[in-house]
Amino acid sequence: MGKLIIYSRSNLMDLIAVREGEKKMGEQMLVFESIDQLAASTCKFVLIGLPEDVGIKANFGIQGSRTAWQAALTALCNVQSTERLKGEEIAVLGHIDFNPEIEKANKLDPAKALELVALRNLVAEIDNQVEELAFKLFSSGKIPLFIGGGHNNAYPILKAFSKFCKSPVNTINIDAHADFRPLEGRHSGNGFSYAMREEYLGKYAILGLHENYNSAAMVSELKSFKDQIVFTFYDDLIREDNSYDRAFQEALNFTQGNGGLEIDVDSIKGVLSSAVTPSGFSLDQIRKMIASSRTQTISYLHIAEAAASLVDGRENLLCGKTISFLVTDFVKAQL
Repeated sequence: MGKLIIYSRSNLMDLIAVREGEKKMGEQMLVFESIDQLAASTCKFVLIGLPEDVGIKANFGIQGSRTAWQAALTALCNVQSTERLKGEEIAVLGHIDFNPEIEKANKLDPAKALELVALRNLVAEIDNQVEELAFKLFSSGKIPLFIGGGHNNAYPILKAFSKFCKSPVNTINIDAHADFRPLEGRHSGNGFSYAMREEYLGKYAILGLHENYNSAAMVSELKSFKDQIVFTFYDDLIREDNSYDRAFQEALNFTQGNGGLEIDVDSIKGVLSSAVTPSGFSLDQIRKMIASSRTQTISYLHIAEAAASLVDGRENLLCGKTISFLVTDFVKAQL
């Protein structure tokens, strides 16, 4: 497995703005010397960072998703510890060091055919690293909270979860894009198609697709899996009042609980990502959907594609706080 960087208490304290009379979540969240200590711990959730953007480059996207993890962790460490969520419910494991893969990817040009193949082979290497770690997390009995990186990481997470369950598994994906592109080598746009074709993914519910950015061929492919895939266009939701909650509940019912929840932040209006959108769900609408997930068990959360900064110079100072709302809402709902 790629180098797993385990965090210590001092790593978290370095991120906290300590204030007299206040207790921050970062002071309460659990840390371990080894992943093997997870299973015996009292926490229900484990937080892990996937700071990479190789999969995005391999899909001709704008890199920057490697920056989300540190921003999110800093924001989470500074959330107030309260009776609703003290912090001790969550363990912070650390992150996978993808710097070797990122350095190799920086030297490759996706516009050149052979270099594109090399990029997609790098993504396959990242798949193996994420799968190995994810399997250990599922085996620990905790609910993993995967933060950062491209949506390519959905594939190894689903693969690990399926192997743990010894059967195909289900997931809900709140996303402007279906990420169901052809099996042309691994990248951020085909994690779910690989998982479906290899029978790791059983039922797939997609919420919030944008008509303008999903091709006719893509939609036709989704329809060919009529018993396994349901999808809802955001364009249809804005034509009907009070439809967001209903659509999310229908997705929950279709996946029958015990699946995963994937959130690609390009579904949220104005949040920086490789495909930032001016039109989409509001953060409050996503938060309300997450809160309603308390009616069913969700086995993991994966927040993908967010960026605190992109390689083209754009920045988002609210990236970390945005992710912190999604994570804390999810934990409260599943508690």
